Amino acid sequence: MNSTTPPLAPALPDPQARQIEDGARLAAAQAALELRISRSPNDTAALIELSTVMFQRGHIRASSRPLLQAASRLPRNAPLILSLVERLIASGEIVAARACLDLLAQAPEPPVELLAAQAHLRFVLGDIPIARGLMEQAIEAGADGPGELHMYAMLLQFSGKLDTAHSVLERCLLRWPSFGDAVTVLVNLHRQSLETNRLVWLQERLQQMPTASTDPERDFVRAEFEYACFKTLDDLGRHEEAWAALSRCNTLMHTLNPYEADAEEAVVTALTRMPIAPAPPSARPPGPMPIFVVGMPRSGTTLLDRILSSHSQVVSAGEIIDFWRQLHWVADVAPARSEGLLEVIRRSERVDYRELGERYLKQTQWRAQGKAYYVDKLPANIQMVAFIRRALPHAPILHLVRDPMDTCFSNYKAMFGNISPYSYDLDALAHYYGQYRRLARHWNTALPGAMLDVPYVDLVQQTETTVRKILDFCGLPVEEACFRPEHNTAPVATPSSAQVRETIHTRGLGQWRTYARQLEPLRLALAAQLSEPVG
Repeated sequence: MNSTTPPLAPALPDPQARQIEDGARLAAAQAALELRISRSPNDTAALIELSTVMFQRGHIRASSRPLLQAASRLPRNAPLILSLVERLIASGEIVAARACLDLLAQAPEPPVELLAAQAHLRFVLGDIPIARGLMEQAIEAGADGPGELHMYAMLLQFSGKLDTAHSVLERCLLRWPSFGDAVTVLVNLHRQSLETNRLVWLQERLQQMPTASTDPERDFVRAEFEYACFKTLDDLGRHEEAWAALSRCNTLMHTLNPYEADAEEAVVTALTRMPIAPAPPSARPPGPMPIFVVGMPRSGTTLLDRILSSHSQVVSAGEIIDFWRQLHWVADVAPARSEGLLEVIRRSERVDYRELGERYLKQTQWRAQGKAYYVDKLPANIQMVAFIRRALPHAPILHLVRDPMDTCFSNYKAMFGNISPYSYDLDALAHYYGQYRRLARHWNTALPGAMLDVPYVDLVQQTETTVRKILDFCGLPVEEACFRPEHNTAPVATPSSAQVRETIHTRGLGQWRTYARQLEPLRLALAAQLSEPVG
């Protein structure tokens, strides 16, 4: 090489090269789609595709515009409208998504597939009564697959129709005996008894399944059947056998869903270091107001939701992710679980909190159904407390606090599916609980009075006194119905939907002690995490 030859540019690392290449490809695709739409502004397919490309490029806010343009002039094409609704929901444009579904509902003689798809999307939105009605129509019109029957049974369960749900699931398992999703719902509908249980059948099915598999789907089904055995054996008081089944279930689930302790700790650390500015004085916004219920899963949040929604001025919106979704939209950050929230935290001082509050209310106030308040019961919103306080300073936040061992054991013995990876391993549980407790203490210190701590033990042992305190915090008058939530007939779409229809009881206190010997490693791990005696 002579002195006049320019040096070769250094080779880019493969990931960086791919990133640049992907960026160029997406930019070219966006330009082509924008040209296509300029020539045909009502090309719904192109608008959906343009939104997807913009989302992939990280233009989260801008990606809503093509979707709203498409929603303003819908085609006479049901599959395309369904695709648009899915994208609208993912983008947080819930009002537009519901409007599209309302139009679809007017279709004359809809086919079975359209009814079932609408039911699923209504379920995603939390429209349980509408979803159930659509699924009933689909079943009557001939929908007969395992997925449709499972969805129908869940909607019946959430509506309190437990016996009918049981019949649907029995029919489902008669035809598809290895359908694990149906098994897990079935055993949770009722307490299993000596006279009515499927234990022998469950064990026979397990014997027919391979114990070692490289197929995640097979392993997941096996875990579901092991869980069903645990639930049955636990109800029957055969605790040694029950624990063995639960351990086999959770070992499989932990392998399928490993817990990322470093990622969880990084988020909590970032939240505790995030600058917190007080919300400026503002008038209460018009319309219904949310009441946020936060805490650890399985800490009594559903019971509190039922108590509140027994009030004449309150309705339950269920476990909705709207605040999290709208926060990412306003911050213009893709909603990836840990990485996305870390980026939101980094941008927290630039977030327009007034816009966030207004957008959240616009997309959720329909859930109030004419009431003055609606309960946003998502335990994971414990991470959102500072953001909620800035965006919605008039919204009450209630924090359920339950005994660490009872909380963790209740999580460990639940079957959440392929979510909540912390819940399938005792060390992971202790770490996750420790991070939750660290964050809750930080909010109470950094934002005194921002949320009301509600001890679960007080809620079930001193119900009237505790409920009066809660209602006062929310600015609600006392109503006797709140002391009798078992009479609440509203749907409830959580794993504990069957239990919360019972009279308030204290059976959940100290429940972990039945398995105290097996849970000793958890007790020690929690004590180390919390630096205090546990149990």
